[in-house]
Amino acid sequence: MEIYLVRHTETVCEKGICYGQTDVDIAEPYDLIFDNIAKQLPDDAILYSSPLKRCALLAKHIQKETKISNYQEDKRLMEMNFGDWEMKNWNEIAQEDLNPWMEDFVNIRVPNGESFIDLHQRVTHFIENEILIKKPSKAIIITHAGVIRSILCLLNSLPLKDAFQNKVDFGQVIKIII
Repeated sequence: MEIYLVRHTETVCEKGICYGQTDVDIAEPYDLIFDNIAKQLPDDAILYSSPLKRCALLAKHIQKETKISNYQEDKRLMEMNFGDWEMKNWNEIAQEDLNPWMEDFVNIRVPNGESFIDLHQRVTHFIENEILIKKPSKAIIITHAGVIRSILCLLNSLPLKDAFQNKVDFGQVIKIII
């Protein structure tokens, strides 16, 4: 089984903004970047995407370019919910809130949001039910850095606290063979 993990392209957000599940736009122009990503992907795969527009736009472009007919959006593929921190600059978040989370982002929930273990549980549910049970020969997953790091931890038996060892660039395609 081949799994292609694809991170969305750059957003319009300034560097340093926490935008998790906020539905932000992507930076233009993006057509050439989308074309380059599509060329790295098979045309006989199931295509899954986060419903957030920064992923869905890319997924729909890939679907058009590759003629993939099986396309599904899934909320389990959304980025981490940063709750009260959404659309704030990381430097503006109160240190008494940020520090405990930075020390244990796996288990500490963002105020009115998620912890990394929360994200990991929904991502694991997706992988188990859509990939491991259904066993498509090829799957493309258009999603976010946090979700990709979670999947890589799951498939490589990496502790969640080490998730950030996995660098995931905007527009990057990561191919995994199971």
